[in-house]
Amino acid sequence: MAIGRRGFLRGAVAAGALTPLLSGAAGAAPFAPAEPSGGGSGTTFRWLGTSGWRIDVPGRAPILVDPFLTRFSTGLFEPDREFDAATELTVDAATVDEHTADIGEDAVILVTHTHWDHFADVPHIATTTGARVVGTLTTYHLAQAMGVPAGKVSPVRGGEVLDFGGCVVEVVSSLHSRNASRSVLFPGIRVGVPDAPATIADLPEGDTLAFQVTPGSGPSVFLMGASDFAEREVAGLAPDVAMVALPSTSSTHEYVPRLIEALDKPATVVPVHWDNFERELANPPEDGTGSGMSVEEFTAEVLRVAPRTRVVVPEYLTPLSF
Repeated sequence: MAIGRRGFLRGAVAAGALTPLLSGAAGAAPFAPAEPSGGGSGTTFRWLGTSGWRIDVPGRAPILVDPFLTRFSTGLFEPDREFDAATELTVDAATVDEHTADIGEDAVILVTHTHWDHFADVPHIATTTGARVVGTLTTYHLAQAMGVPAGKVSPVRGGEVLDFGGCVVEVVSSLHSRNASRSVLFPGIRVGVPDAPATIADLPEGDTLAFQVTPGSGPSVFLMGASDFAEREVAGLAPDVAMVALPSTSSTHEYVPRLIEALDKPATVVPVHWDNFERELANPPEDGTGSGMSVEEFTAEVLRVAPRTRVVVPEYLTPLSF
């Protein structure tokens, strides 16, 4: 089976870069440049690419979500090359450290699932900074296999409401996106500490979580790492902002409208996991949606359901506040 993009079924990868967009409330232009924002609550969000974020909260150490900054080729975005599941795991320590070395041991790293483009840099960050890792039981075991002390990893299942001093994190049981065959790449869990992973195939999905992060000064932000969700699990969250992974296939029925409705039509929606995450972290990000839903299509879907919602498309490492 030919494999490509996040949906892991080969699709043509768009050659051009996608200009950041801002759309939303009645009367707004459908697509206008998104600019770095300041002010707001004082909490700053920086997109690390894929579904990764650095969240700087006043009065406490940063929170990272799925921080994947190392960029290496697996063939996923190359139409003339087969996807290589045996691609060796590597860490670009210089790049990762540039953006995370200052976070400190009181920082928290939230992991939605353990595919390489979400988890591969996490052990390096945790072992060099002392930050705490929060994720599934598979995250707990894989982190230890990659050198993180067990005492620095907090296994969660969904339903936990954790107080990290100046920031509340709600753990939400979630689902991984499905490819066109309604399957998942590298499925499976780790019920014990395995040998140290060497290739991307050694990092299975390991179950999937989402998180709602609410700093003391607001806003509440829903963050997901894959384009599916459990509707009954997100009902009632009603976040101010939702970081939503773009779908690569139509396997999940009415994914975008169902999610936006279930989240009670957030005031702001930020699309993530649409970039080519095997290219360097240079702006503007390269569109990696291929044959999946484009950012423009996603924006139209959101506004069809929630015309007063603002859709903000981020650029790498550019500070945003809401």
